[in-house]
Amino acid sequence: MKNIAEGSIKEIEIEQGFMLIRCANEGDEPRKYERKIEKTYIQIHFALQGEGKLIFSGGHYVMAVPQGESALLYNPNQDLPIHLELASHAKFITLLVSIERFHSFFSEEAGLIHFLDTEHQDKKYYFKKEMMPKELVVLHEIFNFHLRPSLEGLFTKGKVYELLSLYFNKSEETDACPFLKDENNVKKILLAKTIIIERVANPPSLTELASEIGLSLKKLKDGFKQIYGDTVFNFLFEYKMDLARNLIESKKYNVTEISEMVGYTAPSHFIVAFKQKFGTTPKQYMMSV
Repeated sequence: MKNIAEGSIKEIEIEQGFMLIRCANEGDEPRKYERKIEKTYIQIHFALQGEGKLIFSGGHYVMAVPQGESALLYNPNQDLPIHLELASHAKFITLLVSIERFHSFFSEEAGLIHFLDTEHQDKKYYFKKEMMPKELVVLHEIFNFHLRPSLEGLFTKGKVYELLSLYFNKSEETDACPFLKDENNVKKILLAKTIIIERVANPPSLTELASEIGLSLKKLKDGFKQIYGDTVFNFLFEYKMDLARNLIESKKYNVTEISEMVGYTAPSHFIVAFKQKFGTTPKQYMMSV
């Protein structure tokens, strides 16, 4: 394997026969990443930012994967090593799944996946497609979310399974808001979530948030619901309660301090909200831990 100079590579084993590779070229010149891959593996490459080129047969064949697209490669007849050339400031995520592991994921859905059909299962299969907004959201989260090392593996595993489910979902996202097909708008919704989390103690109003990220109030509401499956208000409430629970478990703060840290001016309001969520008061929960 060749590491990318002026960039980063991280290989994460999700489980046996299932791996995620995260590549970023932070330099101003194209960089290459190479890795041996046995013919028993399926590769799915996601171009999150910038363009990548998959090079085969010593350069005789090149598959370009532009930003916002993905490419699935499988050839049961020969090894298919990765020769990936990343453009300047490009970011790629690659999933490697053994065909045995893959069948265990989709044994009940095999008829819905083209290259798992009996007619095609021993043939090579290359497939490119444009990524859906929900796939882009998950990819951004895999690349940009930083958790404690003890939690990163669990978080990544959950997101990778979510990504696979979205990738092989046959239904077209006909209910998606049209503006979400623009990656810039997806990024604005991601930014909205980041702002909410960073300012949980004093979050902006919906109108202020919409103005800050450069979307109309309606598009903020619709887009947030489409991507995260919840309203901004409910998301903020759930995040506050989970944060409060973690702060209680840390045993570093009293109820009044935690109330202020999660944005409640009156501890009594915080107590009511906490009990509504968890069925117990903050003090009772504190005593139990």
